[in-house]
Amino acid sequence: MKKVHIFNAGPCKLPQPAIEAGIEALKDFKGTGMSVIEISHRTKEWESIMDETVALWKELYNIPEGYHVLFLGGGASTQFCYVPFNLLSKKAAYLDTGVWAHKSMKEAKVIAEMFGGEVEVVASSESTTYNHIPKGWTIPTDADYFHITTNNTIYGTEIKEDIDSPVTLVADMSSDFMSRPVDVKKYGLIYGGAQKNVGPAGVTVVIVREDILGKVNHPLPTMIDYRTHIKGGSMFNTPPVFPIFIMHETMKWIKAQGGLEAIQKMNTEKANLLYNEIDNNPMFKGTVIDKADRSLMNVCFVMEDKYKEKEADFLAFSKECGMAGLKGHRSVGGFRASIYNACTMEDVQALVACMQEFAKKNA
Repeated sequence: MKKVHIFNAGPCKLPQPAIEAGIEALKDFKGTGMSVIEISHRTKEWESIMDETVALWKELYNIPEGYHVLFLGGGASTQFCYVPFNLLSKKAAYLDTGVWAHKSMKEAKVIAEMFGGEVEVVASSESTTYNHIPKGWTIPTDADYFHITTNNTIYGTEIKEDIDSPVTLVADMSSDFMSRPVDVKKYGLIYGGAQKNVGPAGVTVVIVREDILGKVNHPLPTMIDYRTHIKGGSMFNTPPVFPIFIMHETMKWIKAQGGLEAIQKMNTEKANLLYNEIDNNPMFKGTVIDKADRSLMNVCFVMEDKYKEKEADFLAFSKECGMAGLKGHRSVGGFRASIYNACTMEDVQALVACMQEFAKKNA
């Protein structure tokens, strides 16, 4: 099998044990004689997977009583409207740190126009192409909730601490889910697509504190009401069975690594190695202006100005070296190495060696 170092932004590299377990489950799920994509989700074999996956989330994140873990379809983008539908009565506050944060604000404004209310942007880094996390902002105490996007996949910035908020804190953690310990009790609601750290595309995870629900005055469509899915155990309708199975296996792998403290240590070491190379290689430079804002998940960098014309050459060279997924997002250009949980130190070392070899030949 061809050796490839995967740096895709999502879908991304998954743990090999999860992939292998998925292959076996496609052949025969738990000795049923049926594939995992053929079996009814109402069987005890499948219900045990749902229960175990919820338990793993609760264990790894130390989720306290009063919270529910939901597995839904539609991607994190669908949650952009779920959140205001369920929580917005008078005012919602948003921190604008990237494309996905901006899109979530847009959906909230639609809900506000439908039922009354407003959306306040507490701060934005849009004017500088989101190259930093805004500082010095204040959360309005009259807001129904305050929404943040913890990691910005396109621009390579990350909020690495759990914010103290005077109002219900809501976080889109799509691209740094399960990459570090999280103090869940500081949040009213956390959501994210699985396809970065916790599984393949197709399932969205929602962690929600029950006491924040049921307080809006406007009508809620059945499927958009979180209480529907709490009551139905994430099976009000047929759940995305195979993505949940792979997530189950991925969570088992995270636990086997030593849990989130160990995962955070590995992620920090990988990121430090790569950022050190970017800072010291004469051909490259980082795109995030404040190093404290640098993402541990998505490392964004470009060519130094005098080497700009060699960008395509480096991409071609990196492919020859076995690198996949390094091309930066079209809105930023340059390069992006997504080094999620399953990306190994060997992968990052190979990328660093590739960068050094290219500089040796071209600088």
